Amino acid sequence: MILHEADENTISPDTPILVGAAQHIDRWDGHSSACAPSPQSLMCAATRATLHDCGAAEIAAHIDVVAVIRLFADSLSGIPGAEKFGKCDNLPRYVARENGIMPKRAIYSVVGGQSPQALVNEFAEEIYAGVASAVLLTGAEAIAAAKMALRQDMVLDWSDVSDDDEDMEDRGFGSYFVNGYEIANGIGVPVQTYPLFEHALRARLGQTRAEHAADMAELWHRFSKTATANPYAGFRQERSAEFLSAPSAENYPVSDPYLKWHVAQDAVNQGAALILTSVRKAAELGIPQGKWIYLHGYGAANEKMISERTDLSRSIAAEKSLGLAFESARIMAGDATHMDLYSCFPCAVFIAAEAAGINWRTRQLTLTGGLPFFGGAGNNYSMHAIAEMVMKLRACPNDYGLIVANGGFLSKQAVGIYSARPKPDWQPVSSSGIQAEIDAMQPVAKLEGNITADIESYTLSYKRGRPDRAIISAVTENGRILAHTSSSDANIAAILAKLAKPAHDPIGRKVTIESPENSNIITAIAQ
Repeated sequence: MILHEADENTISPDTPILVGAAQHIDRWDGHSSACAPSPQSLMCAATRATLHDCGAAEIAAHIDVVAVIRLFADSLSGIPGAEKFGKCDNLPRYVARENGIMPKRAIYSVVGGQSPQALVNEFAEEIYAGVASAVLLTGAEAIAAAKMALRQDMVLDWSDVSDDDEDMEDRGFGSYFVNGYEIANGIGVPVQTYPLFEHALRARLGQTRAEHAADMAELWHRFSKTATANPYAGFRQERSAEFLSAPSAENYPVSDPYLKWHVAQDAVNQGAALILTSVRKAAELGIPQGKWIYLHGYGAANEKMISERTDLSRSIAAEKSLGLAFESARIMAGDATHMDLYSCFPCAVFIAAEAAGINWRTRQLTLTGGLPFFGGAGNNYSMHAIAEMVMKLRACPNDYGLIVANGGFLSKQAVGIYSARPKPDWQPVSSSGIQAEIDAMQPVAKLEGNITADIESYTLSYKRGRPDRAIISAVTENGRILAHTSSSDANIAAILAKLAKPAHDPIGRKVTIESPENSNIITAIAQ
């Protein structure tokens, strides 16, 4: 039920709007290094297209902020081969310079897939307050080109050194997604961490392994079908539910319960860009009103560390961010006709849909095809989703659209609700209240020492098609403990075999854990 009808006479000229959106993909074949894309070339291509999309020749001269989404290579340390390509040391200024923009501020974002939506929220407020006049947001990844060049031992030069007087606000890594205790016990790699949420969700829903595998396959089949029609998607082959649910040479086990095509695929060369300004500035520049998209509501929140969360099958941050976004937009979940829920792993979609009160079986939850099929362009994926939303809402001006962007391990959530309908009486939305509620929640106590507990969730990682390591979360009435197998343990083969046995659901079974030094080791699992 829509709770308001906009009266255009109530629209403040300071109201922030999206006026430009574009995407770019480069399907480089690996034959010529001179033709290889770089992150900055992809950003520049998307930016040029976005400037053109605005329909105002003078827009570049009015952009006073350029913000770039942090590259994947700058988000983690120790990425193999990253040093071989060199780097551009000031991406915002590079993009500005190449597109004739002279911004007052250049920003390099924090780590996390929440960043595109979080920056839209942030700069909508700055535009409303008159702190910024027009803002360019852009980001890109050339991970496919990097991987292809490494395989072929090809030299690519992505380096660019800015002038000393070109300042940049580097926001760094931001808050950490994991702590030392979690890393010591196997948590920290996405493909070995999200399974803990996936199995916990399955257990709460009372599903067998086979039932949940069927749900994951059905969800992803529909996402892949969307990707086939998207010219910017990296993997435009429709995948059947049968293919997605069964291990095969093309869809091999990665970590229980995931097969290869259940997870985000990062081998893409994709870029996207957005331009925000005010109603006043858009009218002054003659940007057609048919281009204008309003941010009707939004919210953002961060979770506690994984081991401290009260329920691994939920995201309190998503629940509260979505609630705030719908409240500020003055609509309900059923009013959102179009949506893109962050889709790095199936549980991210299931949990966000549940948090929003949306039935995933009856609604279309992606505009792009999702991270496994559109492609996981690092931290920048949701900028593509927002760009798709802009185009969708221009074509359907009475509709509302929902974007859910996720960073880390369901760690950082940013939500936006959009429409071409004017937003009356636009006001900034503070997320401080919902963040305070999360911060005030009592963390789950950390258990230590030798202990017997009940398995809450688990995963197996695979190497050459065989299980090689297990990670579990286990609980007692006193708290939670994380543990993993040790390759030096004589019982490891039996433990792995027991966890992998199809008819043997480990959840709820007793696990024995010993803590010899800095981590917790699984020594036995009950039949």
